[in-house]
Amino acid sequence: MESGVFVARDPLLHVDVHVDELEPHRGILELLSRLRPHWNAHDIQMKTFTEGITNQLIGCYIGSLQEPGCVLVRLYGQSTELFVNRNREIEMFQIMHSHSCGPEIYCSFHNGICYEFVMGTVLDDELLRQPSIYSVHPVGGVLSFDMLAEMESLRRALSNMGSPIVLCHNDLLTKNIIYNQNQGTVKFIDYEYADYNYQAFDIGNHFNEFAGMECIYSRYPGPDLQRDWLTAYLESYKHSTAREVTVTDGELSQLYIQVCKFSLASNLLWGFWAILQSRFSSIDFDFQRYATARLKYYFEKKEEYFGLGLCDQNNSIVLPESKRSSQ
Repeated sequence: MESGVFVARDPLLHVDVHVDELEPHRGILELLSRLRPHWNAHDIQMKTFTEGITNQLIGCYIGSLQEPGCVLVRLYGQSTELFVNRNREIEMFQIMHSHSCGPEIYCSFHNGICYEFVMGTVLDDELLRQPSIYSVHPVGGVLSFDMLAEMESLRRALSNMGSPIVLCHNDLLTKNIIYNQNQGTVKFIDYEYADYNYQAFDIGNHFNEFAGMECIYSRYPGPDLQRDWLTAYLESYKHSTAREVTVTDGELSQLYIQVCKFSLASNLLWGFWAILQSRFSSIDFDFQRYATARLKYYFEKKEEYFGLGLCDQNNSIVLPESKRSSQ
């Protein structure tokens, strides 16, 4: 998305309720009495989703989840306000919905939000690699090192890469992308980390998420898939800005290199995030293992990715020697 100034149009309803994360039923019924006053409390069904590792997510409905009107209730994880700007998250919900890219947010409450259930299929590894999906136009312990020094070093290296500042989701893992085959649309959900950021960061972060929460980096998209994906992205990006849609080799090379290098920042960020979560979160997840995997991959790829930057006489992408010789 292009950078720019977006202003939320209407103030969001705030319900004066705190939902007990251990016994949420009563608090959720109180919320629904405001949001769905025509629902009979005895007919309301609730389904707990278990994919998230930051918050609790509970779907509330009558009849079926697939019927219109379903409400998703998200309970914030303990101390997540340390690294999530909740006011900005709500703003991003409103912006994404106004551009038909995400669900409607219904209300906030003391320790969470309620929003629309998006119909469609959560992406899996196979769908994630299909051009018909990524070409959809938008309607043990933790590694020991000097964190501050590493962050500053990476900041200096990336700040002059020339990647534009755009509106980014910043957490495009498969479970946050919903594909509706009947409508031919893709929508994003969960905007806790959405904000303005470097274009190449959002793409590099998305590529990292191919590895999943298991951090199986053999799933990371290879150069051919990256070129196809980036070409589709640049065509859509240029079309949306009313420019010549043809993508040159130079433009593709530049974005490829930027994305590789910014993917390092993604691994560093989520490594630090997992360290913080391991201390404060009550979610049953091995955050230390996850932190170690993300930071280990960061250091494994750091030299290789910062070795990128040379182009041949045809201005095509040139991979480091170790990669060229192995293909």
